[in-house]
Amino acid sequence: MMKVEITCPIYPSEDPEKVRMAIERIFPGAEIVEDEKGLKGNTDNLDHFSKQIRKQKILDTTRSVLLRGKRGNVTRFFLNKQVAFVGKISFCEEKTILGTMRVVVEDDELDAVIENVAPETVDGEEVLI
Repeated sequence: MMKVEITCPIYPSEDPEKVRMAIERIFPGAEIVEDEKGLKGNTDNLDHFSKQIRKQKILDTTRSVLLRGKRGNVTRFFLNKQVAFVGKISFCEEKTILGTMRVVVEDDELDAVIENVAPETVDGEEVLI
């Protein structure tokens, strides 16, 4: 079963509710709790994320990021949380000035998850098998 964990620090200059909204706009339905480090969300669904990368036409980039972050049955990547606040996906490095959202996806069949979320493309179009 797929597990997706989203962690997002809250800096003193940030509104915790806006950070929560950023997570919810990319991962609607995620269970979000606040702790001393920030917000932590959990979900088992990447449907909205997958739809959004198709809408933004960033399948190749997403596939590359997911594969680059893969270690065993886990992949990790980072999203810009200010861009997420407006419902868009923008991958970034772990440490950015405007803050990041860390996403960890775990599944025993991770290759199948990656193939489903961000399939291979030819000339920017999904390869349908």
